[in-house]
Amino acid sequence: MTNAINAGFAHNARPFLYGPEEAAICEALQSGYYNHSAGTDRFEAEVARFLGVEDTVAVASGTAALHVALLSAGVGPGHEVIVPSFTFCATVQAVLATGASPRFADIDPCTLCTESPQVLEALTPSTRAVVPVLYGGRAVDLAEARPLLSERGMVVVEDAAHAFGSYSGTVRVGATGEVTCFSFGPIKNLTCGQGGMIVPRNGAEAATWRRLRSLGITAPAAARASLTTYGVASFGLRVQMPSLNAAIGLAQLAYFGRAETKRKALWRRYAAALRGLAGLAVVDVDIDRTVPHLCAVRVLDGRDQVFRALRERGIGVGTHYPPNHLQPAFAHWRRPLPVTEQVGRQIMTLPFHQHMTDADVDHVVNELRKVVRTEVRR
Repeated sequence: MTNAINAGFAHNARPFLYGPEEAAICEALQSGYYNHSAGTDRFEAEVARFLGVEDTVAVASGTAALHVALLSAGVGPGHEVIVPSFTFCATVQAVLATGASPRFADIDPCTLCTESPQVLEALTPSTRAVVPVLYGGRAVDLAEARPLLSERGMVVVEDAAHAFGSYSGTVRVGATGEVTCFSFGPIKNLTCGQGGMIVPRNGAEAATWRRLRSLGITAPAAARASLTTYGVASFGLRVQMPSLNAAIGLAQLAYFGRAETKRKALWRRYAAALRGLAGLAVVDVDIDRTVPHLCAVRVLDGRDQVFRALRERGIGVGTHYPPNHLQPAFAHWRRPLPVTEQVGRQIMTLPFHQHMTDADVDHVVNELRKVVRTEVRR
């Protein structure tokens, strides 16, 4: 398979394939096992090896990963889960799916992540869990809040949808001892087409998640074919990762070093070219330790006009993300979040994907400079 998707700056993000994915899917199709299979087990084992952890549990999506992790932590009706408003709405929907309520938290103005001060400000007697979002791929350290969270028995479930491959200190995100949820959607650092994964803290947690993802059935899928019956031990969902998606993930994982190198280089080129541009600030992702999922900037004045002007010039900018606490679906839990609301008016993401060349980045920057300077003069 060749990369038939055109490179360039017209798209905000595009999937990137290395070549072996087509053969991997064909092999999975020919096996006749399309649900969870030995291929899924292999993918779990290979990701665990990559991260340096004992086990991982593959599921159907990053949203499913959050849902399963929160359910297994006992999160449910009557509980609150601290979650940044500045995230994709899937993070909030996963909280609501448990029957709990989101407790929206503000973000740090530099990292755009909810960190210890914002978590401590948002705590209430009903708080049961905290879901930090690793925006752009940057690790979040809640060390300052950890003693109080532990004292109150609160679980931390990392939404690391952007952060596969990034580091927290000297270890990969996922190997820090937290419950960590990854997304392997179409445009993530590593794609399965669609999929997600959870990193457990212990074997009991992993076993619980495997039952939850498989309708509460205790016997592994491969073993049920030779059994006359099977046990259903608990409530469960149907959110296994199909073997077809695992096959794509396995093929992608073998090339992840390329993704890491390319994404870091693209981000650094953007950051260097945009340094000092009046009216615009690049969102820092701690690039030495991060495999960036996106390149975000804050347009300090006139973001909507800059956005429209760039789209008219064929530049695929985006806005990741509109604040969730201002969305109609979540209005019941709205509270003032001044930093989030300001960032929501300023945020803009630049085209960022592995098809891009240095020339593409330079073109985006040149057009952005022209537009921003025009807006500043106004």
